[in-house]
Amino acid sequence: MREGVIADFDSAEEMIKYFIKKVFKRTTFSKPKVIVCVPHGATPVEKRAIRQSVLSAGARKAGLIAEPIAAAIGAGMPITDPTGSMVVDIGGGTTEVAVLSLGDVVYARSVRIGGDRMDESIINYLRRSHNLLIGESTAERVKTQIGTARMPDDGRGAAMMVRGRDLLNGIPKEMEITQAMVAEALAEPVQQICEAVMVALEATPPDLGADIVDRGVMLTGGGAMLGDLDLALREQTGLSITLADQPMNCVALGTGKALEFEKQLRHVIDYDS
Repeated sequence: MREGVIADFDSAEEMIKYFIKKVFKRTTFSKPKVIVCVPHGATPVEKRAIRQSVLSAGARKAGLIAEPIAAAIGAGMPITDPTGSMVVDIGGGTTEVAVLSLGDVVYARSVRIGGDRMDESIINYLRRSHNLLIGESTAERVKTQIGTARMPDDGRGAAMMVRGRDLLNGIPKEMEITQAMVAEALAEPVQQICEAVMVALEATPPDLGADIVDRGVMLTGGGAMLGDLDLALREQTGLSITLADQPMNCVALGTGKALEFEKQLRHVIDYDS
């Protein structure tokens, strides 16, 4: 996967085949119905490619559901109520910002900023500012261990040691990374997420906007676990920001519930060929 859509179709097909076989061990159920979540901003070509991969992997029917709807369902939000709810789902490749009401999307925006872009920002920052080249797995570890969306109060924060390659002489090098450095590295992707939320709020109908002021905003997705991201969003929007109980699993749980309550949610599941 890359930026929320399939980048390697052969690998994706094999992975889906593996999961289908793992769930349906008996040949009687070898052709299940499958629902896949896709970014709200996915193009028709990307959607068709995802559907084709699922069908080629052995599904009899492939439905697509927008990520923000799946995330909201998984987070337990009352999306079928006649009131407004806002969800911000920060995944690996995309951030989905959506306002939902009566079980459908009133407004949604997908920006291609997520956990992968945050890792790239850390790599680029260390290369540019400290002539240190680190790998993606090291950047991911830095983000999960000391990553923060706000500059620490003491101007330094927690620290950790990382190893990489010194770009000046080509030899391995170890250096200390502080939270302040990570906050500086992540400033741009965090600001882009904040801007996406602000644009969504401006585009929300006034009545639904009043509901969001009362209820606040729900954060889901693995990227939502970045330290102090809720505080950074609260400072920008002035709204109450809540982190879902299982942010990393919300989309998967919501997609499963969509299949379970398929009749009630049939208007948001796309089965078109």
